[in-house]
Formats: sequence, structure tokens, C-alpha cells
Amino acid sequence: MKVLVVILAFAALCAGVPIPEDIPPQDNSHYVEGVSRYVWMADGEGELHLVDLEDKEDDLEFADARNGADNQYWLFTRSNRNNRQVLRHNDNNSVRNSNYRGNRGLVVIVHGWNSDGNSRVNVVVRDAFLHVLDVNVIVVDWHRLANRNYYTASNGVRGVGDHLGNFLDWLIRQHGGNWNNVHLVGFSLGAHVVGNAGRRVGGRASRVTGLDPAGPRFGGNSNRLQRNAGRYVEAIHTDGRALGIMDPSGDTDFYPNGGRHPQPGCRGGVTQTSCSHSRAPELFAASVRYNRFEGRRCNDIRQAENVNCSGGALRMGNRYFNKSGSAGLYALRTGANWPF
Repeated sequence: MKVLVVILAFAALCAGVPIPEDIPPQDNSHYVEGVSRYVWMADGEGELHLVDLEDKEDDLEFADARNGADNQYWLFTRSNRNNRQVLRHNDNNSVRNSNYRGNRGLVVIVHGWNSDGNSRVNVVVRDAFLHVLDVNVIVVDWHRLANRNYYTASNGVRGVGDHLGNFLDWLIRQHGGNWNNVHLVGFSLGAHVVGNAGRRVGGRASRVTGLDPAGPRFGGNSNRLQRNAGRYVEAIHTDGRALGIMDPSGDTDFYPNGGRHPQPGCRGGVTQTSCSHSRAPELFAASVRYNRFEGRRCNDIRQAENVNCSGGALRMGNRYFNKSGSAGLYALRTGANWPF
């Protein structure tokens, strides 16, 4: 019994939020989207934190981070796959002295809460694109704000996205590029960041992909990912009604294995939730490399959740900048292990 008390105290300390008596430790079975105040969330490395969705916003010293001025833009190409080159907004020399080339396609990747530019989501998606395409990959690091409490980070999504949109508009105008070859990709809170960035530039980006867009505080939120973010907007849902949002968020919404936890291979308490949430970027990276996930169109969300759909086929994810397809909800089955 004493050991259990110590474990719970340690978990609460790591989470930064005292565990209420009615919240099972590291268990989201109590969570109801739009109703519950507390939820266990994983950071970019899979560590669990208890989040108070009604927490107060952090101090005003983070005003610059909230408006996006603290964003960092890391460039990776086939010439510097593992060594970032930092591009600075309105600093022409930072681009001229880099490997950025306007005649290449551009992929932009944005991480989620309690993460940074080195988090696994950025690495797995970046490496997948550079494996199959000679493109510019820009990883957006917004760690200063993303590592505040969830309430503060989620409130800053619009500012981070707007600043990203302004940066991309400047980059393409000043240093070349083509909006027909721009693909914005965001995970969790990052999905809503790219939604705002896409709207900031008037929906000109050819593709916008949301990887399990964050659910808590974004149901009905006007700052969430929506189909007006780009010419073709796609969402991949893997932990709906928990860490991810279940609501349709794009032109096409894919619900692999029903779009909820546990995803195949994700087992055990809250880890099945965090594992399922993180499965979206893994599935997307596999689709970039192999392009073999085929969804079937569903009549409604219930069919999608039960993977009982028999409509037209459409590939989930993939590498192509000019992807298009019949709008709607799609469901499919995947395997439990890479490449799924």
C-alpha cells in the first residue's frame, strides 16, 4: 500500500497537477469530451501528465510566445537531413545561406503540446518525406509556448499559426516557391496551428494534413482545423473522443480502425490512449513511404467508427502535393506494427 501511495504522489508531481480523488491514476476511462475537467496527456516523448483543462493562463511574460514571434523555423533537405538550418523571418541572409531552393516542394511540420522540434513526430515525418522526395522540409519549433500548461498552449494556437502563415508568405514571395507544392502537416495541437496558418495565407496551400487533431478545448472552437485551411484538407483520427477530436475536420476525414483507442498494438490503461494518439503520425509517415492505406467512404460517423463502410475508395495520406478525392468520411483497418 505504501508503495502505491508513493507511486501516485510521484505521478502527480510529474504531472504538475494534484490528482483529484475521483481521477484514476494514468487512466482516461473517466474522460468525456467537452465535459470532463481533467485528462491524462502524453508529451512528445510519451511521458504522461495530468492536465487541468480549466487551468489559469501562464504569466504575461510569454506574450511573445503566444503571438508566435518566438517560433523557430528549422530547414532540412537531402543535403542536411539531420542538421537543421535556422531560417529567420525577414532575414534574407538566413535563407540565402541555407539549402532552401524555391524550385522544390515545401513540407512544413508542426508538433503538439509539451514537445519541441526534436520530438519524434517531426523526425518520423521529416525522414519519410526526404526518403521519397527531394523537398524542403521546415520543422516549426514552438516549444517555449507548447511547454507551458495546456490551457496556455491551446490559447496560443492561433497566434503561432498566424505567425507561421506570415513567415511562409514572406519566404515564398522573397525566395521562391509555389503554393501548389506546399503541404502543411500538424500533429495534435499542431494540427490546429497549421489550420490557422492555412487560413492566414488565404487557403492557398495545396494540402493541409491534421494528424489526430487535439480534442480537449477544441470541440466547436473556431480556431480548430477546418476545411478552409487549404485547397485540400485531410485529417487522420486515431484517438477520437479522448486526446484527439472525433469531429470531421477537413474535406476528407480518415478513421483508421474506427478512429479511437485502442489502436492495434496499443494496450494497457492510459498508455493505449497516448499510443493511439501518437499512431496518427506513424500511419501518415508509412503512407508517405508506401501509399498503400485504402479507405472506404462511409455514410456517417457511426459507420466510420465501426469500420463498416463500403463506398468509394481513397488512399489515406501519401506524399503527393496535389492530392484530391471525394469529400467525406473514410474508414480502414491497419496492422499493429510498422509499416502497419
